[in-house]
Amino acid sequence: MRAIEISRYGAPEVLCETSRPDPVPGAGEVLIRVAASGVNRPDVLQRKGLYPMPPGVSDLPGLEVAGTLVGGDIASTGLKAGERVCALVAGGGYAELCVAPAAQVLAQPRGLTDIEAASLPETFFTVWQNVFHIAALKAGEWLLVQGGSSGIGVTAIQLAKALGAKVIATAGSDDKCAACVSLGADHAVNYRTRDFAAEVERLTAGRGVDVVLDMVAGEYIAREIRCLANDGRLAIIAVQGGTKSEIDTGAVLRKRLTISGSTLRPRSVAYKGELARALRERVWPLLEAGRIRPVIHQVFPAAQAAQAHALMESSTHVGKIVLTW
Repeated sequence: MRAIEISRYGAPEVLCETSRPDPVPGAGEVLIRVAASGVNRPDVLQRKGLYPMPPGVSDLPGLEVAGTLVGGDIASTGLKAGERVCALVAGGGYAELCVAPAAQVLAQPRGLTDIEAASLPETFFTVWQNVFHIAALKAGEWLLVQGGSSGIGVTAIQLAKALGAKVIATAGSDDKCAACVSLGADHAVNYRTRDFAAEVERLTAGRGVDVVLDMVAGEYIAREIRCLANDGRLAIIAVQGGTKSEIDTGAVLRKRLTISGSTLRPRSVAYKGELARALRERVWPLLEAGRIRPVIHQVFPAAQAAQAHALMESSTHVGKIVLTW
């Protein structure tokens, strides 16, 4: 099969097309003929040598795919050979064939293309886990989404609004803020020109938000604690702003705050399977009804994976970047 491998750690140009033996699914796994592969920030980190694969996982990058079921333990998915599916994988997604745990495979939502379906798993699993499963965002509550124009951000905005929450998003330009509002955010703050903590205080009349979805960490943590209402929850999913933070622990105590952190890739198949079931029951109907829509910024042929990574690192995109085979 054709695949895109990381020839050595480094800049986007280290990604190169190669030929690999077709993967063989094991017990509880299926084989997918890939039509499209999502590109995500962890792929960039892996390419730089900063995000090692879990033991036993393919060294090929790629955490989400869409295509057709062609082999393996198809019966355990409740689907049939030839059906169009998308799947969350721990690696190996940048290839024409990909093995996926059966529990992490979902039928493509009706009405979506392979490209749109490939943009779903990584961001939807991540947002559901952190915002709804861990932080337990409820209808009527306020959510602050850092990086609202990212793949994670556009998913969090739409999903929170569809389930009845109020959303404030941050983004790095007025155009990106406008994009967040067009996707349903109640308010969007340009963090380059305004203090998001002061804006949250103003927009919520001093109350604060109930949940913060944070991909930055670093010095943002202290400001996010200021943003949180009593009994607020801070969900940290990445550390683009650094791993060190100085916080007011007194405020954490006074406000009864909960701070959580998570990475999804090393979690068990059973855990991810529970997330998949929740998405199938709660979220896929919203996609099929058009209440949530995939946001695709640009599509590249798989052979141009280096250009796709360069775009990802430029942070000029709104939504997802996808490779096609």
